Amino acid sequence: MKRSFLLPLLTMLLALVSTTGSAGALRPASLNDDTIVVRLPNQATMTLYVKNKAQLRELRNYKLDSLIVLLDTYIAQAEKASKNSTSEQVTMEFYPAKDQPGQQVPEQIRITMHNEPGKPAGRTARTGDHVDVTLGRVFGVSVDENTDGSGNDRVSVRVGSSAKSDSVRNAERKARQEERANRAVHSNFDIDLGLNALTNQATAPGDFRPDLRPAASRYISLNWHYDIRLGRKGSPLYLRTGPELAFNNYMLDNVYQFRSANGVTSVTLPDAGRNLTKSKLAVSSINLPLMPMLSFRDKKGHDAFRIGAGGFVGYRLGAHTKIKYEEGGSTKKDKDRGSYNLEDFQYGVQGTIGIRSIDLFAKYNLNNTFKDNRGPQANTISFGISLLN
Repeated sequence: MKRSFLLPLLTMLLALVSTTGSAGALRPASLNDDTIVVRLPNQATMTLYVKNKAQLRELRNYKLDSLIVLLDTYIAQAEKASKNSTSEQVTMEFYPAKDQPGQQVPEQIRITMHNEPGKPAGRTARTGDHVDVTLGRVFGVSVDENTDGSGNDRVSVRVGSSAKSDSVRNAERKARQEERANRAVHSNFDIDLGLNALTNQATAPGDFRPDLRPAASRYISLNWHYDIRLGRKGSPLYLRTGPELAFNNYMLDNVYQFRSANGVTSVTLPDAGRNLTKSKLAVSSINLPLMPMLSFRDKKGHDAFRIGAGGFVGYRLGAHTKIKYEEGGSTKKDKDRGSYNLEDFQYGVQGTIGIRSIDLFAKYNLNNTFKDNRGPQANTISFGISLLN
């Protein structure tokens, strides 16, 4: 809608509300007590929808000339933003009461420009434009212009305060989504849930291979990620980084256990008379990923598809073994803390792929899980699903 049309319309509306006018200019609609139809001399029709008469009186609190000047300035800014946006709706909020303390102006003015889908932003649509103007926190004005192609124009003006219109709520939601999408850096918290496995195993003479129980060797990671946009505004390319607190559990087959002796960690059978029911090695670490990502959104601004691949580095925070066994007719548990000759520093590659709110991940440690010649030679691979915030 062109501003040259909207401003005279609002001027006439406010003038009708703030003056007594003739009795024939305003008449109640027969089907709705809160509807007022305004017949103009040029046979145009304006329809006002109000909750009660108090809402109309609210407009009298403002000076018409000052209010029109404010709306003229704000609508111009909203039109400019709408022309530069690819979104179907652009909402801007202004706070004249803060800018002009002591003046009789609204506390808040919200302008929502609606661009018709499929047409270039900012151009006047053949079938009509839609503009929402909300004055203060008490009531709102909504202006619709529709052209049916036969030369007949229909204009509706709505005034109401019971709740925000669906269009305003949708505009605010889209504005938040667009603002987040265009933010240079945004953070999120997610949780990785998965499983661990050992690959490239090499068994030292006299040692048993550390065969893991797949479903019990769990991987959990608490991630505070920062996605840093690479490139200009709207670019789908990001760099993901941020601390990850990871917990790797290596659950052995029940007949074996991890044990350190003489400076070497090995997988051995338990002591005679012990019947193991649980045997695991738990390792905690802090990791830092560096992973380029492509993140795409659908027409509604929702996350649609993501894919990324990169590397990570990590440092071991702690480790302990835990065994549960039957001995002498009773159940016992032993928990021992130590380094178990695990590598303190870890590094590797990782990748992720996601659709909507579901992400799958995989991580592979390029260096050995244990120090060379001081523990089982193997690399760790972790994979699973990410729970997004």
